[in-house]
Amino acid sequence: METPVIVAIDGPSGTGKSSTSKAVAAELGLSYLDTGAQYRAMTWWMLSNDVDVDDPAQVALAADKPVIVSGSDPSAPTITVDGADASGPIRTAEVTAAVSAVSAVPEVRRRMVELQRAAAAQAPAGIVVEGRDIGTTVLPDATVKIFLTASPEARAARRGGEIGAKAAADLAATREALIKRDAADSGRKTSPLAKAADAVEVDTTELTLDQVIECVVTLIEEKRAAR
Repeated sequence: METPVIVAIDGPSGTGKSSTSKAVAAELGLSYLDTGAQYRAMTWWMLSNDVDVDDPAQVALAADKPVIVSGSDPSAPTITVDGADASGPIRTAEVTAAVSAVSAVPEVRRRMVELQRAAAAQAPAGIVVEGRDIGTTVLPDATVKIFLTASPEARAARRGGEIGAKAAADLAATREALIKRDAADSGRKTSPLAKAADAVEVDTTELTLDQVIECVVTLIEEKRAAR
């Protein structure tokens, strides 16, 4: 039986991580995990249960309470919190504004890493895991590590398209929000956003989604063939 392939795809928001990861997993018949959705789910639970997300001590005390379950089908990924579908609520602006603060709490990261490693261990053929610290912290022994980057302008345009921002002012605000999020994620003490030393960096600024997918699939196939 072929050894499961573990693919870590890291990078900041707006680089095409989710679209690439889902497409690659589907093409190669692998499971899929969006770790960012898990942190958003944790944040949504905190906000819904009146936990002060700006108080790390409160967040730490509540970190083990919510039951977060992620589906692994790349064509229809799901996420539930305490049995309820959370795929819509976790994408609100309120959650987006609070997720970096919640994600920085060590107890939250420890809980999430446990869930993420369990998901990888349970994937029969292998899994594509996307996030910010997968190759460095969660799955340091991943078969393939990819780090996606793009210019702030390209990322803002993509994220703006997702949220319907068309005006220049909206795109500028989106760009500033992305840069602020990058600073928060890269500067946190526990598992910061960082490129693993053995990751392959792919700059998606000038690439179409199909080109990025093809590039990543090729890297995985080459690694598989070399094993």
